[in-house]
Amino acid sequence: MISIIVPIYNTEAYLAACLDSLLRQTVQDLQIILVDDGSRDNSLAIAQEYATKDSRIEVYQQAHAGQSAARNNGLIHAKGEYIAFVDADDSLIPDWCEKHLQTIENVDYAQSGYQQNDKKILPKFRYQFTACWARLYRHEAITDLRFTEGMIYEDIIWSMDFWLRGASCRMIDYAGYIYRQNPNSTTSKPHPNARRRVLHELTTRSKGASLKGKLILWYTIIRLKLYFTLR
Repeated sequence: MISIIVPIYNTEAYLAACLDSLLRQTVQDLQIILVDDGSRDNSLAIAQEYATKDSRIEVYQQAHAGQSAARNNGLIHAKGEYIAFVDADDSLIPDWCEKHLQTIENVDYAQSGYQQNDKKILPKFRYQFTACWARLYRHEAITDLRFTEGMIYEDIIWSMDFWLRGASCRMIDYAGYIYRQNPNSTTSKPHPNARRRVLHELTTRSKGASLKGKLILWYTIIRLKLYFTLR
């Protein structure tokens, strides 16, 4: 079974499309975990309505504590052998789970490329080390790994910590994750202090890393600095 964790916060405009894409997966053995992070719009009502229609959907509520806390909450409830993270304003092509299940054997996770707002991006150019989505994880490989709460860009640190423990991976030449550039998302706005913090965290981790770890960290630091500058 695959446990798909979806953190939700004020995404009523996109949530139905996200959930429809999960329910259309060719792999049916799913646990769809929706964690509402204190939404102030109709997101929770939409999630609960979907849960009444499909028993694979579970809805959990929490006071607003951020995306990290919502993902951690989802991990507590995850029962599947495999884990995937999908943001509530994103969606999956119907064979996403199937493609990754076919690839993950004997590795800690399988990773593919993605599309951006339905515009095809060549997946071989879009593999990344920073986001936790567009990947299928073996549950046992991340059992004790949690997202840092109260932090923006938390999935960058989570992903780096996962890499630094020597995680094994297979890449898939496929772009089945549809990433939406949501103008209201947290990372769509500049956060100077958060940017400095994530760069500091990565630089600190590079000091005790292996040669491979240092290369990945500094590759990521340089990419982030360029990204932050252009944004």
